[in-house]
This record gives sequence, C-alpha cells and structure tokens, in this order.
Amino acid sequence: MPELPGISQKDAVRVLQKLGYVILRQGKHINMSNGVVLVQIPRHNPINAFTMGHIAATAGLTPDEFRKML
Repeated sequence: MPELPGISQKDAVRVLQKLGYVILRQGKHINMSNGVVLVQIPRHNPINAFTMGHIAATAGLTPDEFRKML
C-alpha cells in the first residue's frame, strides 16, 4: 500500500473536492462521494500514512498524483 505521510483531513477533503467529490455526511468520519465511489476520511490530524494511501487509491489516484493536487 502506498504511503502519504503527514496529510491533514482538511487537505484530504480539499483534494477530493477538486476531483468532484462532495461531502455527504460528517461525524467521526467525513463521508464523500462522486456519485459512484464512497470515500471515508477519519477526523484526526495527521491521517495515518497507510490510511491516506488507501483513501487515495480508492479515489483512483497514485500517491504522486495526490501530492501534486495538494
């Protein structure tokens, strides 16, 4: 699993919004969807590197693509 260390939940939400994801629900996690894929982002800073890698992969991005969108 690719690693993306040191990314905050606000940065992750901002990148996914650039990709067309919208916030569906917020609680202990932020649930976002683009109409096809559902992504859950934990509400703590920073997000674990392996968790962030999984979020990026679920959204269809490589770690390098995700870093460029920050």
